[in-house]
Amino acid sequence: MASQEWLEKDFYAILGVPQDASKKDIERAYRKLARELHPDHNPDPTAEDRFKGVSEAYSVLHDDKARAEYDQIQLMKSGRGGFGGMGGGQGVHFDDLFGGGGAGGGFSDLFSDLFSRTGGGAHRRRSGSARGNDLRTHITLDFADAVKGTTTELRMRAPGECETCRGSGAKPGTAPSTCPRCNGRGLVTENQGAFSFAQPCPDCEGTGSVVTDPCPDCGGTGATTRDRVITVRVPAGIGDGQSIRLAGRGAPGEHGGPAGDLLVKVAVRSHPLFARDGDNVTLRLPVAFHEAAMGAKVKVPTLDGPVTLRIPEGTPTGRVLRVKGRGVPGKGDLLVTVDVEVPSSLSAEARDALEKYAAAAPAADRSKLEELTGQ
Repeated sequence: MASQEWLEKDFYAILGVPQDASKKDIERAYRKLARELHPDHNPDPTAEDRFKGVSEAYSVLHDDKARAEYDQIQLMKSGRGGFGGMGGGQGVHFDDLFGGGGAGGGFSDLFSDLFSRTGGGAHRRRSGSARGNDLRTHITLDFADAVKGTTTELRMRAPGECETCRGSGAKPGTAPSTCPRCNGRGLVTENQGAFSFAQPCPDCEGTGSVVTDPCPDCGGTGATTRDRVITVRVPAGIGDGQSIRLAGRGAPGEHGGPAGDLLVKVAVRSHPLFARDGDNVTLRLPVAFHEAAMGAKVKVPTLDGPVTLRIPEGTPTGRVLRVKGRGVPGKGDLLVTVDVEVPSSLSAEARDALEKYAAAAPAADRSKLEELTGQ
Protein backbone atom coordinates (compact mmCIF):
# COMPACT_ATOMS: atom_id res chain seq x y z
CA MET A 1 0.00 0.00 0.00
CA ALA A 2 2.74 2.38 -1.00
CA SER A 3 0.47 5.13 -2.30
CA GLN A 4 -1.60 5.42 0.84
CA GLU A 5 1.47 5.18 3.08
CA TRP A 6 3.06 8.07 1.26
CA LEU A 7 -0.06 10.17 1.48
CA GLU A 8 0.01 9.83 5.25
CA LYS A 9 3.64 11.00 5.59
CA ASP A 10 4.66 14.60 6.16
CA PHE A 11 8.06 14.79 4.52
CA TYR A 12 8.55 18.40 5.62
CA ALA A 13 8.07 17.43 9.26
CA ILE A 14 10.40 14.45 8.90
CA LEU A 15 13.20 16.76 7.72
CA GLY A 16 12.19 19.49 10.16
CA VAL A 17 11.76 22.19 7.51
CA PRO A 18 8.81 24.43 6.61
CA GLN A 19 6.79 23.81 3.44
CA ASP A 20 8.36 26.84 1.75
CA ALA A 21 11.91 25.69 2.55
CA SER A 22 14.48 26.31 -0.15
CA LYS A 23 16.28 23.47 -1.88
CA LYS A 24 19.47 24.40 -0.01
CA ASP A 25 17.65 24.31 3.35
CA ILE A 26 16.26 20.86 2.53
CA GLU A 27 19.70 19.58 1.58
CA ARG A 28 21.28 21.06 4.72
CA ALA A 29 18.62 19.47 6.96
CA TYR A 30 19.02 16.10 5.25
CA ARG A 31 22.80 16.04 5.60
CA LYS A 32 22.60 16.91 9.30
CA LEU A 33 20.04 14.20 10.03
CA ALA A 34 21.78 11.63 7.84
CA ARG A 35 25.02 12.09 9.78
CA GLU A 36 23.20 11.75 13.11
CA LEU A 37 21.09 8.72 12.16
CA HIS A 38 23.36 6.65 9.90
CA PRO A 39 23.27 3.09 11.31
CA ASP A 40 27.04 2.74 10.94
CA HIS A 41 27.55 5.53 13.50
CA ASN A 42 24.35 5.56 15.61
CA PRO A 43 23.85 2.52 17.88
CA ASP A 44 20.21 3.42 18.62
CA PRO A 45 18.10 0.52 17.24
CA THR A 46 15.53 3.03 15.91
CA ALA A 47 18.13 5.07 14.04
CA GLU A 48 18.09 2.90 10.91
CA ASP A 49 14.32 3.26 10.36
CA ARG A 50 14.54 7.00 10.97
CA PHE A 51 17.49 7.19 8.56
CA LYS A 52 15.40 5.47 5.86
CA GLY A 53 12.52 7.89 6.50
CA VAL A 54 14.81 10.90 6.19
CA SER A 55 16.28 9.52 2.95
CA GLU A 56 12.79 8.90 1.60
CA ALA A 57 11.69 12.45 2.41
CA TYR A 58 14.82 13.97 0.87
CA SER A 59 14.48 11.93 -2.33
CA VAL A 60 11.07 13.53 -2.93
CA LEU A 61 11.58 17.09 -1.71
CA HIS A 62 14.97 17.54 -3.37
CA ASP A 63 13.54 16.64 -6.79
CA ASP A 64 11.69 19.70 -8.13
CA LYS A 65 9.16 17.74 -10.19
CA ALA A 66 8.55 15.15 -7.52
CA ARG A 67 8.15 17.83 -4.87
CA ALA A 68 5.58 19.68 -6.99
CA GLU A 69 3.58 16.47 -7.47
CA TYR A 70 3.84 15.63 -3.78
CA ASP A 71 2.63 19.13 -2.79
CA GLN A 72 -0.27 18.83 -5.22
CA ILE A 73 -1.24 15.43 -3.83
CA GLN A 74 -1.13 16.72 -0.25
CA LEU A 75 -3.21 19.74 -1.24
CA MET A 76 -5.91 17.57 -2.79
CA LYS A 77 -5.85 15.20 0.18
CA SER A 78 -6.57 18.09 2.52
CA GLY A 79 -9.57 19.14 0.44
CA ARG A 80 -8.05 22.53 -0.46
CA GLY A 81 -7.21 21.58 -4.02
CA GLY A 82 -10.59 22.31 -5.57
CA PHE A 83 -12.21 18.86 -5.28
CA GLY A 84 -13.21 18.67 -1.62
CA GLY A 85 -16.90 19.51 -2.10
CA MET A 86 -17.37 17.93 -5.46
CA GLY A 87 -20.35 15.72 -6.30
CA GLY A 88 -22.34 16.20 -3.12
CA GLY A 89 -20.28 13.68 -1.17
CA GLN A 90 -20.26 11.02 -3.90
CA GLY A 91 -17.08 9.08 -4.57
CA VAL A 92 -14.78 10.74 -7.09
CA HIS A 93 -12.18 8.58 -8.83
CA PHE A 94 -8.84 10.32 -9.51
CA ASP A 95 -8.61 8.49 -12.84
CA ASP A 96 -11.87 10.15 -13.94
CA LEU A 97 -10.68 13.58 -12.84
CA PHE A 98 -7.39 13.32 -14.75
CA GLY A 99 -8.56 11.56 -17.85
CA GLY A 100 -7.48 8.06 -16.86
CA GLY A 101 -9.57 4.99 -16.51
CA GLY A 102 -7.28 2.68 -18.46
CA ALA A 103 -4.80 0.24 -17.13
CA GLY A 104 -1.84 2.54 -17.43
CA GLY A 105 -2.86 6.19 -17.68
CA GLY A 106 -4.78 7.09 -14.52
CA PHE A 107 -3.96 9.25 -11.55
CA SER A 108 -3.29 6.10 -9.54
CA ASP A 109 -0.42 5.49 -11.94
CA LEU A 110 0.86 8.99 -11.15
CA PHE A 111 1.38 7.80 -7.60
CA SER A 112 3.19 4.67 -8.69
CA ASP A 113 5.34 6.59 -11.18
CA LEU A 114 6.20 9.20 -8.57
CA PHE A 115 7.10 6.62 -5.95
CA SER A 116 9.23 4.43 -8.19
CA ARG A 117 10.97 7.41 -9.83
CA THR A 118 12.01 9.04 -6.57
CA GLY A 119 12.99 5.81 -4.87
CA GLY A 120 10.96 6.52 -1.76
CA GLY A 121 8.55 3.66 -2.43
CA ALA A 122 11.39 1.21 -2.70
CA HIS A 123 10.06 -1.05 0.07
CA ARG A 124 6.89 -1.90 -1.83
CA ARG A 125 6.26 -0.42 -5.25
CA ARG A 126 3.29 -1.09 -7.50
CA SER A 127 4.93 -4.27 -8.80
CA GLY A 128 4.59 -5.75 -5.32
CA SER A 129 8.27 -6.55 -4.99
CA ALA A 130 9.81 -5.61 -1.67
CA ARG A 131 13.44 -5.15 -0.68
CA GLY A 132 14.70 -7.78 1.71
CA ASN A 133 15.56 -6.97 5.31
CA ASP A 134 19.07 -6.02 6.32
CA LEU A 135 20.83 -8.64 8.41
CA ARG A 136 23.40 -8.03 11.15
CA THR A 137 26.25 -10.14 12.42
CA HIS A 138 29.74 -9.62 13.86
CA ILE A 139 33.32 -10.83 13.49
CA THR A 140 36.40 -10.59 15.69
CA LEU A 141 39.74 -9.74 14.08
CA ASP A 142 43.32 -9.91 15.23
CA PHE A 143 44.97 -6.52 15.67
CA ALA A 144 47.30 -6.98 12.67
CA ASP A 145 44.44 -7.99 10.35
CA ALA A 146 42.46 -4.88 11.30
CA VAL A 147 45.46 -2.63 10.61
CA LYS A 148 46.60 -4.23 7.37
CA GLY A 149 43.25 -5.44 6.03
CA THR A 150 42.33 -9.01 5.24
CA THR A 151 39.84 -11.31 3.55
CA THR A 152 37.97 -13.73 5.76
CA GLU A 153 35.07 -16.16 5.54
CA LEU A 154 31.98 -15.54 7.61
CA ARG A 155 29.74 -18.49 8.41
CA MET A 156 26.19 -17.75 9.46
CA ARG A 157 22.73 -19.26 9.40
CA ALA A 158 20.34 -16.81 7.80
CA PRO A 159 17.56 -16.46 5.20
CA GLY A 160 18.69 -16.84 1.60
CA GLU A 161 17.20 -17.40 -1.84
CA CYS A 162 15.63 -20.84 -2.13
CA GLU A 163 17.98 -22.97 -4.20
CA THR A 164 15.16 -25.24 -5.38
CA CYS A 165 12.90 -22.62 -7.01
CA ARG A 166 15.54 -19.87 -7.40
CA GLY A 167 13.34 -17.46 -5.50
CA SER A 168 10.19 -17.81 -7.62
CA GLY A 169 8.24 -19.66 -4.91
CA ALA A 170 6.83 -22.08 -7.50
CA LYS A 171 7.46 -25.81 -7.62
CA PRO A 172 10.19 -26.70 -10.14
CA GLY A 173 8.63 -27.24 -13.55
CA THR A 174 5.78 -24.84 -12.81
CA ALA A 175 5.44 -21.07 -12.82
CA PRO A 176 3.28 -18.49 -11.04
CA SER A 177 -0.06 -17.81 -12.77
CA THR A 178 -1.93 -14.56 -13.41
CA CYS A 179 -3.85 -13.33 -10.38
CA PRO A 180 -7.60 -13.69 -11.08
CA ARG A 181 -8.60 -10.87 -8.74
CA CYS A 182 -6.64 -8.10 -10.44
CA ASN A 183 -6.14 -9.82 -13.82
CA GLY A 184 -2.39 -9.42 -13.52
CA ARG A 185 -2.45 -5.67 -13.01
CA GLY A 186 -1.34 -5.91 -9.39
CA LEU A 187 -3.78 -3.19 -8.33
CA VAL A 188 -7.37 -3.05 -7.16
CA THR A 189 -9.51 0.03 -6.55
CA GLU A 190 -10.50 0.92 -3.00
CA ASN A 191 -12.83 3.74 -1.94
CA GLN A 192 -11.40 6.23 0.57
CA GLY A 193 -14.17 8.67 1.41
CA ALA A 194 -14.61 11.12 -1.43
CA PHE A 195 -11.89 9.52 -3.52
CA SER A 196 -10.85 6.13 -4.83
CA PHE A 197 -7.31 4.89 -4.68
CA ALA A 198 -5.57 2.10 -6.51
CA GLN A 199 -4.07 -0.25 -3.94
CA PRO A 200 -1.86 -3.34 -4.31
CA CYS A 201 -4.00 -6.43 -4.77
CA PRO A 202 -4.29 -8.29 -1.45
CA ASP A 203 -4.36 -11.71 -3.13
CA CYS A 204 -1.10 -11.37 -5.04
CA GLU A 205 0.34 -8.54 -2.89
CA GLY A 206 0.77 -6.38 -5.96
CA THR A 207 2.80 -8.84 -8.03
CA GLY A 208 0.06 -9.61 -10.55
CA SER A 209 0.68 -13.34 -10.15
CA VAL A 210 -0.03 -16.08 -7.64
CA VAL A 211 1.70 -19.35 -6.86
CA THR A 212 -0.78 -22.20 -7.22
CA ASP A 213 1.76 -25.00 -6.84
CA PRO A 214 4.26 -23.82 -4.21
CA CYS A 215 7.85 -24.99 -3.92
CA PRO A 216 8.06 -27.86 -1.40
CA ASP A 217 11.24 -26.50 0.18
CA CYS A 218 10.26 -22.88 0.81
CA GLY A 219 6.45 -23.21 0.85
CA GLY A 220 6.10 -20.56 -1.86
CA THR A 221 8.04 -17.82 -0.08
CA GLY A 222 11.10 -18.06 -2.36
CA ALA A 223 13.46 -18.05 0.64
CA THR A 224 14.85 -20.61 3.07
CA THR A 225 16.97 -20.35 6.19
CA ARG A 226 20.26 -22.13 5.61
CA ASP A 227 23.94 -22.10 6.42
CA ARG A 228 25.78 -19.53 4.36
CA VAL A 229 29.48 -18.88 3.83
CA ILE A 230 30.19 -15.27 2.90
CA THR A 231 33.56 -13.83 1.92
CA VAL A 232 34.23 -10.54 3.70
CA ARG A 233 36.92 -8.14 2.50
CA VAL A 234 38.05 -6.13 5.50
CA PRO A 235 39.55 -2.75 4.55
CA ALA A 236 42.90 -1.76 6.04
CA GLY A 237 42.58 0.45 9.11
CA ILE A 238 39.12 -0.61 10.25
CA GLY A 239 38.54 0.26 13.89
CA ASP A 240 36.98 -1.60 16.78
CA GLY A 241 33.20 -1.13 16.70
CA GLN A 242 32.98 -0.08 13.06
CA SER A 243 30.79 -1.95 10.57
CA ILE A 244 31.20 -3.26 7.05
CA ARG A 245 28.15 -3.09 4.75
CA LEU A 246 27.87 -5.88 2.19
CA ALA A 247 25.29 -4.75 -0.36
CA GLY A 248 22.80 -7.39 -1.44
CA ARG A 249 24.00 -10.06 1.02
CA GLY A 250 21.10 -9.70 3.43
CA ALA A 251 17.69 -11.37 3.38
CA PRO A 252 16.22 -11.99 -0.09
CA GLY A 253 13.52 -9.62 -1.30
CA GLU A 254 9.89 -10.60 -1.61
CA HIS A 255 8.45 -11.46 -5.02
CA GLY A 256 11.71 -10.89 -6.84
CA GLY A 257 12.64 -7.70 -4.97
CA PRO A 258 16.29 -6.90 -4.28
CA ALA A 259 18.03 -8.47 -1.31
CA GLY A 260 18.84 -6.38 1.73
CA ASP A 261 22.35 -5.67 2.98
CA LEU A 262 24.49 -7.49 5.50
CA LEU A 263 26.00 -5.32 8.22
CA VAL A 264 29.07 -6.87 9.82
CA LYS A 265 30.18 -5.25 13.07
CA VAL A 266 33.89 -5.60 13.75
CA ALA A 267 35.55 -6.26 17.11
CA VAL A 268 39.36 -6.02 17.24
CA ARG A 269 41.43 -8.03 19.69
CA SER A 270 43.96 -6.06 21.72
CA HIS A 271 47.68 -6.61 21.12
CA PRO A 272 50.24 -7.11 23.89
CA LEU A 273 52.65 -4.58 22.32
CA PHE A 274 50.82 -2.35 19.87
CA ALA A 275 47.90 0.04 20.02
CA ARG A 276 46.20 2.41 17.55
CA ASP A 277 46.08 6.19 17.21
CA GLY A 278 43.94 6.72 14.12
CA ASP A 279 45.92 5.41 11.15
CA ASN A 280 49.11 5.21 13.23
CA VAL A 281 50.27 2.20 15.24
CA THR A 282 51.81 3.04 18.62
CA LEU A 283 54.47 1.27 20.69
CA ARG A 284 56.19 2.00 24.01
CA LEU A 285 59.90 1.19 23.82
CA PRO A 286 62.02 0.55 26.95
CA VAL A 287 65.44 2.26 26.56
CA ALA A 288 68.39 1.86 28.95
CA PHE A 289 69.71 4.96 30.69
CA HIS A 290 73.03 4.87 28.85
CA GLU A 291 71.28 4.38 25.49
CA ALA A 292 69.16 7.45 26.06
CA ALA A 293 72.13 9.48 27.32
CA MET A 294 74.67 8.58 24.67
CA GLY A 295 72.39 7.56 21.80
CA ALA A 296 72.08 4.11 20.30
CA LYS A 297 70.64 1.98 17.51
CA VAL A 298 68.06 -0.52 18.72
CA LYS A 299 65.80 -3.10 17.08
CA VAL A 300 62.12 -2.23 17.21
CA PRO A 301 59.28 -4.68 16.43
CA THR A 302 56.65 -3.74 13.82
CA LEU A 303 53.69 -5.63 12.37
CA ASP A 304 55.90 -6.52 9.39
CA GLY A 305 59.05 -7.56 11.27
CA PRO A 306 61.78 -5.72 13.21
CA VAL A 307 63.47 -2.52 12.03
CA THR A 308 66.47 -0.59 13.36
CA LEU A 309 65.65 2.69 15.08
CA ARG A 310 68.22 5.35 16.00
CA ILE A 311 67.84 6.77 19.50
CA PRO A 312 69.27 10.31 19.44
CA GLU A 313 71.74 11.30 22.15
CA GLY A 314 70.03 12.85 25.16
CA THR A 315 66.59 11.36 24.46
CA PRO A 316 64.24 11.91 27.44
CA THR A 317 61.38 9.71 28.59
CA GLY A 318 58.19 10.43 26.65
CA ARG A 319 59.85 11.47 23.40
CA VAL A 320 58.02 10.06 20.35
CA LEU A 321 60.07 8.74 17.44
CA ARG A 322 58.42 8.01 14.08
CA VAL A 323 59.00 5.01 11.83
CA LYS A 324 57.54 5.92 8.44
CA GLY A 325 55.06 3.64 6.71
CA ARG A 326 54.63 1.06 9.47
CA GLY A 327 51.05 1.93 10.40
CA VAL A 328 47.89 1.49 8.29
CA PRO A 329 49.21 0.79 4.76
CA GLY A 330 49.52 3.94 2.70
CA LYS A 331 48.27 6.14 5.52
CA GLY A 332 49.98 5.74 8.89
CA ASP A 333 53.32 5.36 10.67
CA LEU A 334 54.64 3.60 13.75
CA LEU A 335 54.89 6.03 16.68
CA VAL A 336 57.46 4.86 19.23
CA THR A 337 57.29 6.43 22.71
CA VAL A 338 60.57 6.17 24.62
CA ASP A 339 60.50 4.91 28.21
CA VAL A 340 63.93 5.49 29.80
CA GLU A 341 64.60 2.80 32.39
CA VAL A 342 66.51 3.86 35.51
CA PRO A 343 68.31 0.90 37.13
CA SER A 344 67.02 0.00 40.59
CA SER A 345 70.44 -1.27 41.74
CA LEU A 346 74.03 -0.66 40.64
CA SER A 347 77.17 -2.71 40.85
CA ALA A 348 80.11 -1.15 42.68
CA GLU A 349 81.83 -0.53 39.37
CA ALA A 350 78.78 1.10 37.85
CA ARG A 351 78.20 3.24 40.93
CA ASP A 352 81.82 4.42 40.88
CA ALA A 353 81.52 5.38 37.22
CA LEU A 354 78.22 7.17 37.82
CA GLU A 355 79.69 9.14 40.75
CA LYS A 356 82.52 10.29 38.53
CA TYR A 357 79.97 11.33 35.92
CA ALA A 358 77.88 13.18 38.50
CA ALA A 359 80.92 15.08 39.73
CA ALA A 360 81.67 16.31 36.24
CA ALA A 361 78.10 16.78 34.98
CA PRO A 362 76.16 20.02 35.43
CA ALA A 363 73.29 20.01 37.90
CA ALA A 364 69.74 19.91 36.61
CA ASP A 365 68.28 23.32 35.81
CA ARG A 366 65.67 23.99 38.51
CA SER A 367 65.68 27.76 38.17
CA LYS A 368 62.12 27.78 36.87
CA LEU A 369 60.87 25.94 39.94
CA GLU A 370 62.68 28.36 42.23
CA GLU A 371 61.29 31.31 40.32
CA LEU A 372 57.72 30.07 40.60
CA THR A 373 57.86 28.93 44.23
CA GLY A 374 60.28 31.50 45.62
CA GLN A 375 62.15 28.72 47.38
